[in-house]
Parts: sequence; structure tokens; C-alpha cells
Amino acid sequence: MELLCTGRLRLRAWTTADADLARLADLYGRDEVTRWLGGPPTVTPAELVERWRLVHELDPAHGCWAVDPLDGGAPAGTVLLKPLPDGVGEVEVGWHLHPDSWGRGYATEAARAVVDRAFDDGLLEVFAVVRPGNEPSLAVCRRLGMQPLGRTTRWYGRELEAFRLEAPAD
Repeated sequence: MELLCTGRLRLRAWTTADADLARLADLYGRDEVTRWLGGPPTVTPAELVERWRLVHELDPAHGCWAVDPLDGGAPAGTVLLKPLPDGVGEVEVGWHLHPDSWGRGYATEAARAVVDRAFDDGLLEVFAVVRPGNEPSLAVCRRLGMQPLGRTTRWYGRELEAFRLEAPAD
């Protein structure tokens, strides 16, 4: 299921197809990725796909989607738009890219696409949370024009750098 396309990317639902499950296992099995996420997932790739399907089913504006480069190849990673845990309705944008896709601007492009769509659908603000020291993700937040809010332990039970982006005024 395609969510949307950008100039270089197609965002779509992850599936339980062998290629998707293998890519998810590779992506979330890499320390250089999961060290910024608090560790690897505690469930199988197929269970991740099912959880993400349920997030989208509960609210079609939310989800965790595969980021496919239009020029082919394996998915670059995941982009997400979902409620922050232990929040009061705050919505998080996030990205988890495979190292073979780093440095190409995919995270910024994919995040911008889901944020713009969310704003078009009436969302008033989005947040991002980044582990201190994750300079590439901090740079994505800056490129998106997000306002730094400082460090917080409010979400995910660990100290994170928080950012907010407000919808543009009409």
C-alpha cells in the first residue's frame, strides 16, 4: 500500500514478503542503527509489520512505512508518524535508515513528506526525539526546521533531545 511519493522516494507499508522481512531483520539487527533506538526490537520482523499495520488501522494518519528509492534497490529504511508514548496526543516523526542509505538525504525527504501530509490533514504540530550524540538525526531535525526544546525524559523513559515543528500558518 503506497502512502505517497516524493521526487526520489516511494513510501509504502512494510509487508511480510520475504524481501521486506529480510531487510527489516538486517536494518534492525545492526548495532549502528539500534544503538540510537535503545536496542534491537524485542519482536520478530513479521511482528513489527503487524504492529505497524495496527498503528495505521487505529488512525490512518499514523504508521511506520518503508522508504523505497524510486531508482530501485532495497528499502532505504523506515519513516514513522505515530503518537509518542506516555504523551497527551503528541505525534512523533522519526526515521530509521539502513547504513547503506545514509548520507543521501532520504531521511529528510521522507520525514518532510509525512509531516507535510500530516499538516495538510490538519495536524498542528509534530515532535521528534533523538538520542544525544546522534548527530545525523539532529541534523535532519535542523533541516526540517524543527525547534529544539532541550533534553527531556518525558517519552521513552530515557533522556532525549526533543524538537517540535508547527504547521505553517494559513
